[in-house]
Amino acid sequence: MPKRVDHEERRAQIAEALIQVAGRRGLHAVGMRDVAAEAGVSLRLVQYYFETKEKLLFYGLRHLTDRFTARVGARLAAAGPDPGPRATVEALLLASLPTDEESRTFHLLYSSYAILSVTDEALAAQPFIDNPDAAENSLTGLLEQAQKAGLADPGADARTEAVSLLAMAATMGTSILVGQRGPESAIAVLRHHLDRIFKAAPGGSAGA
Repeated sequence: MPKRVDHEERRAQIAEALIQVAGRRGLHAVGMRDVAAEAGVSLRLVQYYFETKEKLLFYGLRHLTDRFTARVGARLAAAGPDPGPRATVEALLLASLPTDEESRTFHLLYSSYAILSVTDEALAAQPFIDNPDAAENSLTGLLEQAQKAGLADPGADARTEAVSLLAMAATMGTSILVGQRGPESAIAVLRHHLDRIFKAAPGGSAGA
């Protein structure tokens, strides 16, 4: 009896191959034939599942995002059953910094996707991510939660701070990639700003 093919597993295998080869060569330099060779499958199989390079790239972005979400989840699990808003915000931000091979690949390719979507009409025609404001909304909610609990500066504008933190993490991530700054320095800068925001109100505790 022929073995039943798990199509989602096969798509994930091909997407993982895309991420691996693009992490070494750059997203712009990767073709479907390169991905097929990395995955150990035929070019026809890659074309069967994705038809065009743009569809493969878009699926790869979703796969990359899923991996990032899992990495954030692992950081939160390590922080304990109730990490609190400060630890949750820190986990989201630090997971995006290229401090190891996994996160380096994520930052490199996510930035590459953004740049390609500006100049590639086929890629630009598809939504870059399903909810482009998801990270901003999540951080804003966490900061507002901390303010209500007396764990953060009540006078701070939560959304402005969320936007600033995300922009800071993205910029410093790029500076790590190009060798301008070390991971320890970038982490220290982020924590400095988190210390400023999570300054406890009277009766609160910034570390909660």
